[in-house]
Amino acid sequence: MENNTVAQKLDALVKLQSIDTKLDQLKKLRGDLPDEVQDLEDEIEGYNTRLGRFNTELEDLEESIKNNKTGIKDSEKLIVKYNEQQKNVRNNREFDAITKEVELQELEIQILEKKIREAGENIEKKKVEIVNIQEIIKERNADLDSKKKELEDILSDSKDEETKLNADREKATKKIEEKLLTYYEKLRVNLSNGLAVVTVKRGAADGCNIVIPPQKIAEIKERKKIVIDEHSGRILANVDVEVEPEVKPKRTTRKKKEA
Repeated sequence: MENNTVAQKLDALVKLQSIDTKLDQLKKLRGDLPDEVQDLEDEIEGYNTRLGRFNTELEDLEESIKNNKTGIKDSEKLIVKYNEQQKNVRNNREFDAITKEVELQELEIQILEKKIREAGENIEKKKVEIVNIQEIIKERNADLDSKKKELEDILSDSKDEETKLNADREKATKKIEEKLLTYYEKLRVNLSNGLAVVTVKRGAADGCNIVIPPQKIAEIKERKKIVIDEHSGRILANVDVEVEPEVKPKRTTRKKKEA
């Protein structure tokens, strides 16, 4: 960057502000579409995560039913085995002990059957939840496709202009010293309208309409130093010179001579 005069620095800042204002206007054309697209993508990702969790839970429930059915078969085999053993008992104590084992296996079967019923009910509920989420994902994807298409159309219309402006911006920033550029960038972020470099119009800073003292206006006109608005922090680059309307002299009418 060359060692520019203050006036040249101010001209560079004015040009940069002009470019950034045009870029801001292009972004306004997009409205909230970029944020809406991002929000929909995040929402869909969340639903897909939940869908994956539900599918895993469904698989676990189906596996538990399978295991419980295997457990029932094992208990039934033991009951058959114990019934065979009862036929060969030598006393009542052995008979009672085997009977107790049979009862325990029958109770185990009842518990496993209850678990299978509960798992089956949960599977049905889970399937309904999965269908509902799939429907929501389908709807959100349709909304996303629509908003993406709308955004792509807007971006396509302004692509060439935005590319040129960004190239011009890159050239403009190279003409501004780093410290001043950093101040400008931070200021733009903190200001709602993005106007960091403004002109004084009718004695007030454009963008905040706060009256500028005459002495400071004179300094701005001289363009020998960077003048900052003490209220908003904006860089005051120029003063609009308003041309006073020409005042035409009033025509005088001659008095009629007295008769």
